[in-house]
Amino acid sequence: MRGERAEGPPGPVSVSPRCPWPAAASRRRLLLLACLPALLLGLETGSAPLLTAEPRMQCVNGSREPPDPRRLPTALPDPRRLTTALPDSRGLTTTRPDPRGLTHLATTTTNSSSNDCQCKSWLFHLHNGLVRNIVTQWSLVCNSSWKVHIAKFSLLVGLIFGYLVCGCLADWVGRQLVLVVTVLFVLVFGLTLALSVNVTMFITLRFFEGFSLAGVFLTLYVARIEIAQSNQRFMITMAASFIAMGGQLLTPGLAALCRNWQVLQTVIICPFIFMIPYWCIFPESLSWLLATQQSHAAKDLLLDYARKHQQEPEEDVKEFLSELEKEPPVKAQKVFILKLLSTRILWKHILVLCVTSLAGFGVHNCFVKSMMDQEEGTLANFYAHYYTIEVVGILSCVVMCFLVSLMGRRGTLLVFTIVTALASLLQLGLISNLTTLKEPFSIAFSLVGLFSSHSMGNLSIFICAELTPTVMRAGGLGLVLASAGFGQLTAPIMELHNQKGYFLHHVVFACCTVICIICILLLPESGGRELPVTLQDADVHPRRPLLPSRRSARSLLSHTELKSYSGLASHPPHRDTSSPTANGRSPPANGPSANVNVHSPTANVTSANVNGPSSNANDPSPNANGPSANANGHT
Repeated sequence: MRGERAEGPPGPVSVSPRCPWPAAASRRRLLLLACLPALLLGLETGSAPLLTAEPRMQCVNGSREPPDPRRLPTALPDPRRLTTALPDSRGLTTTRPDPRGLTHLATTTTNSSSNDCQCKSWLFHLHNGLVRNIVTQWSLVCNSSWKVHIAKFSLLVGLIFGYLVCGCLADWVGRQLVLVVTVLFVLVFGLTLALSVNVTMFITLRFFEGFSLAGVFLTLYVARIEIAQSNQRFMITMAASFIAMGGQLLTPGLAALCRNWQVLQTVIICPFIFMIPYWCIFPESLSWLLATQQSHAAKDLLLDYARKHQQEPEEDVKEFLSELEKEPPVKAQKVFILKLLSTRILWKHILVLCVTSLAGFGVHNCFVKSMMDQEEGTLANFYAHYYTIEVVGILSCVVMCFLVSLMGRRGTLLVFTIVTALASLLQLGLISNLTTLKEPFSIAFSLVGLFSSHSMGNLSIFICAELTPTVMRAGGLGLVLASAGFGQLTAPIMELHNQKGYFLHHVVFACCTVICIICILLLPESGGRELPVTLQDADVHPRRPLLPSRRSARSLLSHTELKSYSGLASHPPHRDTSSPTANGRSPPANGPSANVNVHSPTANVTSANVNGPSSNANDPSPNANGPSANANGHT
């Protein structure tokens, strides 16, 4: 029943867990500190495909040393002018025209066949601004090409484990400690990654780097949600998303300046040094301290923050501190993520959002793959493909901001999910049967799918952050982010299997998207209200109608029928009031079921009011002022 709530540890803290910061300027300063690192996270995200990009290759038989990649031409030569190095009868190497033309180029990617792997050395040409990445440095081609997919795989696996582990730790030891420790890990593993001597070392360090980046992203996301006010949470989150996407737009240009993947990695990681002082300037979450009943730590936090910034506490803060001083010291009531299983409704909300984020990010990779399959046209260029995806993501966030203000979080998520499902089904069913205009339709549906799936996944993460209580927000958010990571993980898995089963992979995610349309209706609207603090608060989150009517109550009867049944008709029917009721007793004059519009045998007077007190000027009865008394006062 609705009155049932999840069992939770009782606490003696009676003060409100939502205390304002000492000043509005302090809140804005903290939000700025929580948003700026999104630029570094965006640069790191954008550099991932550059480090593992597959170059164009040219076999150079007979060369004793691999050629310098910096000598490669900016474009492939004309097929009629390709030459090959062949030894002559004297054992000397001579250059002859290659009659095979482009067939002597192994492939435009590193997925070469066994016949092409007889080469001893290769000429590589990267088309993303870099001159050297891990593929060209360690010749990860032919029989070693699978290691490239493992490198992509290791980063995503590290992110998944980081979301799960760091989320639980942030709920147990605090957001500030997890943030600073993971920043230090990013510096250590990121800089060591740039010094990798082989691909095995790169893959191992890439896992731990992804683990650390997940902790930084998660704690900053939770901090923004808990610091911002209720009417600013969504816009602050979108501002951080725009900053991150701005970093992704700058990554190819930065790669063109660095030219080497090791230099690029160092340039991106070094600015994380400026986040080390966050231990002093970025305080612990006040909401989390109060939710876990650490009242004295919250009091010390407020006083210390005011002292460092030389600010006098405001009147409401002083009153709040006086209430905190009255609280006796108690043991902190911290909640582990497994406590989610004892809730009645909250676990269902988290499960729905996990499936939605999984489907959103999973089908997003399917649309990206559909665009990459277009070998001709403008999208064949790396920069056109890269910036098309980024611009579509930015436009998706802009439209999402507009729709959220118009329809709310749940309605917007439902709209984007429906559009994603339609784009997937049309691309699977319609494109396969087209003989003409197949390529334009495929690109159009891919763009629409990228547009909607981007907002579908990101909005699921944000709704989870609002629905999960403060005592468990980092852990619940980590579950949804890990599900999103599993959706992204399907791309390198499919590449590792040489795209076998790609169509079935797209069908599965399209079906999941259709299922999500029904499940989203079970979610409550999280906008316009305070964040839940305890498990009990989140377990009784009301679910409002998706499209509330303008009139709160609408009658099922017409105006004429209402007048007839209520006794306001012009000619009311005559009823004999001398007969008893069905239970053998006459109704009391002032009871709730007294007769109305009764024609008395002694006076032809009709009640004039049914909703209020009914009285008659010529009625001597003392019960005439009852709620629905007879017109003459007696039967």
